[in-house]
Amino acid sequence: MKTRKQLTYTLLVIFGIIILINIISVSFFKRIDITQNKDFTLSSATKNILSDLTEPITITAYFTKDLPPEYSKVRKDLKDMVDEYSSLSKDMVAFEFIDPNENPEKEREAQQAGISPVLINVRQKDKVEQQRAYIGIVIQCGTKKEIIPIIQSESALEYNLTTSIKKLTIQDKPVIGFVTGHGESSHQMLNSALMQINILYNVEDVNLLDANFDMNKYRTLVISAPTQEYSQDELIILDNYLSTGGKLLINIEHLTADLQQTMQITAVNTGLEGWLAQKGLIVEDNVVIDKKCGSITVVQQQGGFNMRIPMTFPYFPIVSDFSDHPITEKMQGALLMFPSSLQFTGADGLTFTPIVFSSEASGTLTLPAVVNIQKKWTNNDFPLSNVPLGGVLSGSFNNGPATSIVVIADGDYPLSQQGQQPNPDNVNLFVNSIDWLSDDTGLIDLRSKGFSYRPIDELEDGQKSFLKWLNFLLPIAIIICYGVINAQRKRSKRVKRMEENYVQ
Repeated sequence: MKTRKQLTYTLLVIFGIIILINIISVSFFKRIDITQNKDFTLSSATKNILSDLTEPITITAYFTKDLPPEYSKVRKDLKDMVDEYSSLSKDMVAFEFIDPNENPEKEREAQQAGISPVLINVRQKDKVEQQRAYIGIVIQCGTKKEIIPIIQSESALEYNLTTSIKKLTIQDKPVIGFVTGHGESSHQMLNSALMQINILYNVEDVNLLDANFDMNKYRTLVISAPTQEYSQDELIILDNYLSTGGKLLINIEHLTADLQQTMQITAVNTGLEGWLAQKGLIVEDNVVIDKKCGSITVVQQQGGFNMRIPMTFPYFPIVSDFSDHPITEKMQGALLMFPSSLQFTGADGLTFTPIVFSSEASGTLTLPAVVNIQKKWTNNDFPLSNVPLGGVLSGSFNNGPATSIVVIADGDYPLSQQGQQPNPDNVNLFVNSIDWLSDDTGLIDLRSKGFSYRPIDELEDGQKSFLKWLNFLLPIAIIICYGVINAQRKRSKRVKRMEENYVQ
């Protein structure tokens, strides 16, 4: 009788503890993150933005129920993340799920909010069918709203949500000036990058010689792929801008390649090369080639037909070696076209930090160089490794406050080429540079945050073997351990029963 009362009391205590934990968890949401890159841990930037909210934010997820597992996981990740947003913002963030597929009225509401349906593949009864689904988010603050039309499993959910909230609540956007007048990249060619830049900044074209030019207005000046020479007066204005603490991003287009007639690569002098050399940073008169490279399509005649054949093109290095720097953190690989190498010779009060490098098998060609499409490249053509292709020049310029210049030795990398969008990490390199120079919220840490794709084929042989044997032996080891423990427990029971004073 006493044992039954004790059992009842114990169960009541356990149930009470469980209820108490659930009550506490409603107000204090916490997730345990055991991923290598802390993918499920909110950044300090997100926490700061949420803690500073003065107006309520409503997040409405138009999400179809009963979708395939990969979308169900996104739904769960989104729910967990927004629960944490609500907790950190002290309930300034409200959240709801709506399934537009339930009835026509909810579907009409989703479409009026700006969320359109998409077709996804669903496997049912050994066949693949297409299902009409909604997987979008609307973030609203007062009368203003931001739309994330499609959420995908590889998307950086935190970045999308936090930047949308920041965009809705930001009062005065900093101004980024894009220098013009020397053949720089047009806004149309930079459209992919500008869509991201416009979230946090206002963008204006700048003529350095304009009498109304106010250098104090601009958080950062961007010089993107100029092809014409800067005058001495303009270079002096840039010096004055730096001396006030202004910051610069220079995508320098030091080379031009004629791939239609002469097939020659020659140097372009914009005046920026000599200006940077005065600060100890040399843009070399060479072109960097790399065994790890992109490809081009060459038309060749075979059997009376014109065949389009892809060929590796070492003049287009794929750079995946980056330094540990906020600009390049978590970047996988960018494609550069005819880059030059950078060399820092030193200057008083200045330091240079390389952040973008060629691969372990690379080389340089002195100018002028001839592009030979038919060349059979060998390992002897790539004797160099980790040639600097971009970096940060920091310090005090002309006795002014400390500031920085980001220099990338290729001007075309963030541009749309022949109607094709640039590589995502090309855009990240450009936008991250502007963010690092201009933004004080820390959102740069989120831009490249996401779940890294690490195929097993790219692992070293030792890691492959370890994972293979771990996958094979771990379940067996768990079963054996369970069997040993269970056998030991039964043996202990038998020994107890054999004791003279044993009572059940």
